[in-house]
Amino acid sequence: MMQAGIFTGYFPYGLEETAKKIRGLGFNTVQLDLHFKDVDLSAGQITKDKAKKVRDVFRDHNLPVCCVSGYTNIIHPDKAERDKRVGYLKEIIRNAREFGSPYVISETGTYNTESDWVHHPKNKTEEGFEECRKVIADLAQTAYDHGAVFLLETYVNNVVGSVEETVKMFAQVDHPGLGLLMDPTNYFETHNIDKMDQILNQVFDTLTDKIRIAHAKDVKRSGGDKSEKHADIGDEDALESHTFRGVGEIELPAPGLGSLNYDLYLKRLSEKHPNIPVIIEHLSEDDVPRAKTFLDGKFRANGL
Repeated sequence: MMQAGIFTGYFPYGLEETAKKIRGLGFNTVQLDLHFKDVDLSAGQITKDKAKKVRDVFRDHNLPVCCVSGYTNIIHPDKAERDKRVGYLKEIIRNAREFGSPYVISETGTYNTESDWVHHPKNKTEEGFEECRKVIADLAQTAYDHGAVFLLETYVNNVVGSVEETVKMFAQVDHPGLGLLMDPTNYFETHNIDKMDQILNQVFDTLTDKIRIAHAKDVKRSGGDKSEKHADIGDEDALESHTFRGVGEIELPAPGLGSLNYDLYLKRLSEKHPNIPVIIEHLSEDDVPRAKTFLDGKFRANGL
């Protein structure tokens, strides 16, 4: 059976309290965000002892860590800033096994300097793709050297944003240190959201063997508001990756609040990955019970 999980970052507490609250909501796995009120896991501050402590606290609450967040803009156009960001991502990758999972996730980034989620013309050039490919190949090798796997997460406004671009990247970086984070909502934009089932089937027809972990959020047209959208999730220190809710024509709300064909998504996901963790995101702490009820209901309705 599939497992419903949750990002730890939606719970703005200390380590022990975060684990206790998540377990109290009935979850049995988490995607680990390195962001707790009482443990400094920022760049240069990760140690084996800290990682083991985090891992053991979640294990003690029957919440095994299934993957680790490493989200950053890996092709930031400022070289010093890129080196800083990729350096921290590699630090997380080197310590991934100590945190309890080999899988570390990031999107592929954008050449836009104002936002990690806004398009830039260079993103869709051969030059931009090749530069990103080199970074991903390096991350995959770093992961492999440390018993880990770097999971690429597609997002439409980033360098790797379409099904075709994702297939191309995996063809060019055919490496055991690279896998795919499956989030179907990230493939949709205004020109293809009305072809939802076709796109979902294309993703699974071409990429299913690369999938290691899955996400659960939703997608819909944004209506009149085309701005970059961020939600107030009740934590003034929240990471932007947790407050982001879409930009332009597309909004990315919590699961059950959009138009994603969840029945088709989960059925196709289950064909090759019947026990995969499906991690809920894009919500505030008070919406977690509703989202979990929605996802559990979809699992039950589809026999998953």
